[in-house]
Amino acid sequence: MIRCLAVDDETPALDILEDNISRVPYLQLVKKCKNAYLALEALQQEPVDLLFLDIEMPGLNGLGLLKNYPYQPKPMVIFITAYRKYALEGYELDVLDYLIKPVPFERFLKAANKALEYHGLRQKETGPLAPSPGYIFVQSEYKLTKILLQDILYIEGLGNYIKIHLDSTSRPILSKLSMKAIGDKLPADKFIRVHKSFVISIDKITAAQNDNITLREVEIPLSRSYREVFFKVINPNSPLSGAAK
Repeated sequence: MIRCLAVDDETPALDILEDNISRVPYLQLVKKCKNAYLALEALQQEPVDLLFLDIEMPGLNGLGLLKNYPYQPKPMVIFITAYRKYALEGYELDVLDYLIKPVPFERFLKAANKALEYHGLRQKETGPLAPSPGYIFVQSEYKLTKILLQDILYIEGLGNYIKIHLDSTSRPILSKLSMKAIGDKLPADKFIRVHKSFVISIDKITAAQNDNITLREVEIPLSRSYREVFFKVINPNSPLSGAAK
């Protein structure tokens, strides 16, 4: 999972960024900031892997923040700006990508994929990571319940609760968690969100169409906003991977 910070002084731009990040399974938005000073405060409290950074902001602009970045390790940076004139200066600062507003989602996804590839290279350089455990714990019926990841078929969101549907039993596990909270617990290479109310196990997919996915004998809806990313993840060469425009 790549932890992200979004920085832009315009609320609509931040909202679009948040929506785009939520559609990419391996991105996790840590916080949104409306100026560079708030971003520096947030970064001091909680380091991130990737900055989505506007350039022209009041006070300290995006270039100034990057030139005077005080913390280590330095995150990857993707500039998202309405101005092309800073492109050369941006690349001289070793930014990962330079996006011009309004950014089509396909272009945003291309930049995110570049970040994923670079993030993987960074991890290899710093040595192998400890393997993630093959289980999670969730609070259910007044106790912590251990759930094997390989046993999860899909997860269904029900407001402030989730139902975790398992292969081993017809009785789902009910837990007071949001879809975002359970998503943060799951490895991004094994699970993918396909609808605002559904996260599924990639290994359990038996078939996929434009509007639904089959897991064993269960059909799960595939919403339009998640469709393009879903098909790019499971089959990059599928004609359906460009279906969502």
